[in-house]
Amino acid sequence: MAGILFIISAPSGSGKSTLVSELRKQVSGVDFAISWTTRSPRGSEENGREYNFTTREEFERMIDEGVFLEYAEVFGHFYGTARQSLEEARNAGHDLLLDIDVQGGAQVRAKMPEAVSIFVLPPNPKVLRTRLRNRSRAEGVVNEAELYRRLSEASKEIENYREYGYILVNDILDRAVAQLEAIVLAERFYRNGEAIAYRSRRVLEVAAACLQMNAHERLKPVLEAFGIDGRSGGQQLLFGEDQDDD
Repeated sequence: MAGILFIISAPSGSGKSTLVSELRKQVSGVDFAISWTTRSPRGSEENGREYNFTTREEFERMIDEGVFLEYAEVFGHFYGTARQSLEEARNAGHDLLLDIDVQGGAQVRAKMPEAVSIFVLPPNPKVLRTRLRNRSRAEGVVNEAELYRRLSEASKEIENYREYGYILVNDILDRAVAQLEAIVLAERFYRNGEAIAYRSRRVLEVAAACLQMNAHERLKPVLEAFGIDGRSGGQQLLFGEDQDDD
């Protein structure tokens, strides 16, 4: 049975890595493509677990050799997904999850339009700022200039939500995990005819509610919080320092 390619994108700090980790605990037959990067490991990260860490020179050599399905430069570092991950998942008949940014997502969708695309949104700038700051503290470094840059970049990334088939708002982790699980099971049902053993109708309803075309009311307050006009996608404002941090 052919596996399904899932693309998951989100601004840094939105919690998509946690969602993917929880999904893989609950749903079998889902492989995760470990990205390559030229940045240094953070905190407790280990080579081959969170990322495959390499040098810029080696990454550029891999680009020249056509190793990557997609790659992009983000915040001064390269990130990429090796084609081998897709080949291995296909050979095993497994689904494959790509945790990639909007640049990489666009590349993969252009090459593989059949991929299922999911965009994860933080509920508002305050929550995103808190998550980013907590993550920086856990890594032992809090750089306010870098934090502000990531917040500003998040608003630009969120404008790309229209390019994705499904939208998740990660405000309550358990609910977001259940929604992501429903999306995977629903896509397996529709594409491969795989039965949904437990509350199938409810699972399909949850997945359908996450479709971008059905998520307008859920999206509206989130987009407004980030200063984005949901009708045109234009950014109306940047993050102000007068917003509450705590």
